[in-house]
Amino acid sequence: MCSSQTGVTTFKITVQPSARTFSADAGETILAAAIRQSVGMPYGCKDGACGSCKCKKLEGTVVHGAHQSKALSEDEEANGLILTCCGVALSDLVLESRQVTEIGALPIRKMPTRVSLLEKKSHDVMLMRLQLPASENFTYHAGQYVEFLLQGGMRRSYSMANAPHTQAECSGLELHIRHLPGGYFTDQVFGTLKEKDILRIEGPYGSFFLREDSAKPIVLLAAGTGLAPLKAIIEHMQFKGITRPTTLYWGGRRPQDLYLDAWVKTKLLEMPQLRYVPVVSEAQAEDSWSGRTGFVHRAVLQDLPDLSPYQIYACGTPLMVEAARTDFASAGLPPDEFYADAFTSEADKAAT
Repeated sequence: MCSSQTGVTTFKITVQPSARTFSADAGETILAAAIRQSVGMPYGCKDGACGSCKCKKLEGTVVHGAHQSKALSEDEEANGLILTCCGVALSDLVLESRQVTEIGALPIRKMPTRVSLLEKKSHDVMLMRLQLPASENFTYHAGQYVEFLLQGGMRRSYSMANAPHTQAECSGLELHIRHLPGGYFTDQVFGTLKEKDILRIEGPYGSFFLREDSAKPIVLLAAGTGLAPLKAIIEHMQFKGITRPTTLYWGGRRPQDLYLDAWVKTKLLEMPQLRYVPVVSEAQAEDSWSGRTGFVHRAVLQDLPDLSPYQIYACGTPLMVEAARTDFASAGLPPDEFYADAFTSEADKAAT
């Protein structure tokens, strides 16, 4: 522990095995301090709802703010696990987190954007394109997200669905937004928002992106609009010439929830290493669905009972992500090879 020139108490945070170090001010969450100092620790929602930032405390004392038990249970906390997004250091800390990126975090920017396209892809999914200012050099990893800065200090998070290299042709972002009736932002998107309207964003955020230093085969697991960051990853792989065997498992309640099914099938023709397994959980007779049914993560286990050689990238609801994390570990998947982005609604966050 030390005191800065301003008199603020700071604590030294060391992350093993990377040996990355940074400082956290008294009262500052560990994750906020890491982001501020461009240390790329894993995280998702930043609100104690998804558990993506969970790591092991080896030394020191941490106190937690509000969080959900499914993100960190009492037993896990008793065994030394912490959530960096709501954990505050009370002493110097040594943490264990094997997903710390060596390259560090990309610079986070705030900027105005113009809505350039609103296109309904299904009854409850809107494809939104945002035009970025020509003066901004906005860099991100395929799989990361931005936050909309709304009135009253509210924020809403959405993943980029287009890979970074697409910025060279047209400086803009593609987002997939599912309508949650009664939702402050999504009611606007499906109601009053118009093309050419101005919105403010901040980003990039998140540690969900392809680890390119591995040769392992890849499983991409998506539920609903969880496809968005995986679409960006697929585009990035194609652009970079990454030929690792990759299978996309995409689940929806009904066939129409697979709103970019045609796009995926086009990629199958362009990328010989890519396989696609669509899964529907609540098919009706009128759907004439003859494909896979049930929970999408269980389709992975049916096809790949031994997951020890694989690397998994999962995006969906916290319930789906946690079920996949638990069941995949039982199928031999090393914990360090499970990368997740659990998209949390305001209802999820309010449940803390």
